[in-house]
Amino acid sequence: MGDIGAQLRQVLRRLGRAPLFSAITLITLGAGTGANTAIFSVVEGVLLKPLPYPHAEELVEVSHTAPGIKLDRLRASPSDYFIYREQGQRFQDVGLYTTDSFSVTGAGEPEQVQGLDVTDGTLPLLGIPPMLGRNFTRQDDSPGAPETAVLTYGYWRQKFGGDPSVIGRNIVADGKPRQIIGVMPQSFRFLDMEKLSIIVPFQFDREKLHLGNYGYLAIARLKPGATITQATTDVARMLPIVLRSFPAPDGFGLKLFEDAHIAPNIHPLKESVVGDVGNVLWVLMGSIGMVLLIACANVANLLLVRVEGRRQELAIRAALGAGWRRIAGSLLFESIVLGLLGSLLGLGLAYGALRVLVAMAPKGLPRVNEIGIDAHVLLFTLGIALLSSALFSLIPIFKYAGAHLNTGLREGGRALSQSRERHVARSVLVVVQVALALVLLICSGLMIRTFRALRRVHPGFASPEQVQTFRIYIPEAQVKDEERVLRMEEEIKNKIAAVPGVRSASFGTAIPMDGNDNFDPVFTEDHTYAQGEIPPIRRFKYIAPGFFDALGAPLVAGRDLTWNDMYTKAGVVVVSESLARESWHDAASALGKRIRVGSNDPWREVIGVVGDMHDDGVNKPAPASVYWPVLMEKFEGQAIMTRRDITFAIRSPRAGSEAFMNEVRQAVWSLNGSLPLAEAHTAGYFYTNSMARTSFTLVMLALAGAMALLLGVVGIYGVVAYSVSQRTREIGIRVALGAQRQAVTGMFVRQALLLTCAGVACGLATAAAIMRLMASLLFNVSPVDPLTYGAVSAGLAATAWLASYLPSRRAATLDPVEALRAE
Repeated sequence: MGDIGAQLRQVLRRLGRAPLFSAITLITLGAGTGANTAIFSVVEGVLLKPLPYPHAEELVEVSHTAPGIKLDRLRASPSDYFIYREQGQRFQDVGLYTTDSFSVTGAGEPEQVQGLDVTDGTLPLLGIPPMLGRNFTRQDDSPGAPETAVLTYGYWRQKFGGDPSVIGRNIVADGKPRQIIGVMPQSFRFLDMEKLSIIVPFQFDREKLHLGNYGYLAIARLKPGATITQATTDVARMLPIVLRSFPAPDGFGLKLFEDAHIAPNIHPLKESVVGDVGNVLWVLMGSIGMVLLIACANVANLLLVRVEGRRQELAIRAALGAGWRRIAGSLLFESIVLGLLGSLLGLGLAYGALRVLVAMAPKGLPRVNEIGIDAHVLLFTLGIALLSSALFSLIPIFKYAGAHLNTGLREGGRALSQSRERHVARSVLVVVQVALALVLLICSGLMIRTFRALRRVHPGFASPEQVQTFRIYIPEAQVKDEERVLRMEEEIKNKIAAVPGVRSASFGTAIPMDGNDNFDPVFTEDHTYAQGEIPPIRRFKYIAPGFFDALGAPLVAGRDLTWNDMYTKAGVVVVSESLARESWHDAASALGKRIRVGSNDPWREVIGVVGDMHDDGVNKPAPASVYWPVLMEKFEGQAIMTRRDITFAIRSPRAGSEAFMNEVRQAVWSLNGSLPLAEAHTAGYFYTNSMARTSFTLVMLALAGAMALLLGVVGIYGVVAYSVSQRTREIGIRVALGAQRQAVTGMFVRQALLLTCAGVACGLATAAAIMRLMASLLFNVSPVDPLTYGAVSAGLAATAWLASYLPSRRAATLDPVEALRAE
């Protein structure tokens, strides 16, 4: 320990005597290590860390596939749930859940909060008991039982001030008083729901269930020792039992479900939470790893220069008996100290960078709250500190710790400066830096072109930033009559239309890209279906008159719905242009055609065709959609149906301002003071969020590319500057013999450009080989796009020319007499 302490003091003294070298080295290492630590923290928090539940590896999501209707993922239904729970042999228990929202009234200003509907076993499956009170029981989840609720810790603190006597009190949600029976602990999170407030039981009536209604998510806990393969086999055994145990819904036959060929699709619950974000994060991790390699190459270059300055000192130590291992160990120890100090600086940078990363993370990035610097991240940082130390110390060790050190005593300063062999290692490192920088810049260039391609796609609606949206829900406890619900919604629309600055207003169940859509098969009257043929699945939306005008979506044929259509419950419908083309070849031909959902439903006439809207983001094709009236009779087995949960769309140049939303709230509350306005955003908010992952990836890759370019330029500048300093005598002789100053400058510029060209060639080959891994992140851009490759290569070459020209000018301004005298 005493020997290590003495070596450490000696290394620190040497670093203190070379403050410029120490500062540049530590900043370079800190930047590379910090960037890697920050990205690894995200990867570890999102992808590697287990879910925060006991024995999380036993938790699975239970979903299905339906190849007969071309669905890769089909959720679960209540009928599935009952059979899986009662007859499953590989599950400890199964739970069903779906997201919800509740209008909370009766205490202050009405508010809309995020909620969750669950079966009684869902929360116990996760293994986290309530902090106060109890969980749901089978009795709570039975039809006709008293209404109950469990609160999350955050909402309990916000709404009730953390009062422990809240158990047994009532909270009015959607007009119904619900008894609070429990409060979950502060550490509880339901999968990736960030603002969950209230949890309530479903209370399914098994006797009234039928097949279908696959709108629910199911989770299960495997029995000890059970595997996903065994559970999949077990669910496949139970699926025919489901079909035999429940009737088909009105208007649909059992054969439709049989011909859908529903099959199990069971996977770890963690995969369901994380989704496909892993592709983005691993690409970013690889990119930032390249930055660390470039930083190591830069530090290796700096160490080469530093060790060359100590060559005679090392030769004297060798002559006095120091062995190769001792000298190599000394150089390695100094590198490790530099690596650890740089990593400490990097940890500080990573802490700040993580705050920025989490703040700018795209909406929908899972497990954001679990991202941080923990023991695994610290261990990773220590690992890359030691690895980078070994990497950037290898070349100096093998080059200057060998037996040839004794030549340093025989060589004079002039001979030392004239050795070209000593430049080879630094030149190789520069080639590596340029190649890696080129790969990262090409990644950035491809993402820039992807983002530009996305921005050029018209979403199907105009000026989304001028469309204000918000959601309301009119509970049955407030208004029972279905038609009266629509009249209240129309009155609210008229009040909003009178707000200054409003050009048009309407409402529907969803606006483009907000994710609130339904799907079902649609039959067309003029199509003959073969035995067992299932019609295509279409996206459903329910709208009021003027909805397309408020969104700025053009009608390409026919007319819009009218209020007379609503109140007379006319059998009319509007379809999207893509559905019209698929079914009748063009928009005009769709007019007058008739469609329906179930065989017991009446046919409804297509009266209009609206332009396609990119509901899933502009990077995906616009779906074939059906726009039903918000009030209908005899629809999907319901005698009369209206939509109580609706989204308003208000076109106004004032959209997005808080003052405008305050006036809108007052307009709504002038009719009904107990209706909260939820999810107030502009349509531009959803449009921007649809590209959030691409823009996040673009920013991160651009930062990595900028760091790589800066480090590469520093490397080229350093090599040329050092070459100039080492060849001062040669330059003096050349100038004294009549060499033109431009020729002297060109000699060094050519040297740098030669290294750059070699690096570009290696980088192009590497990029062409690995860019296909990014294909899933690109849109309308080839992974080997020649324009991007050419532009990046030319830009890098121009930057390298500038980086080499600046130190080369010093060579041209040398006075030959002074140069020779200095030698």
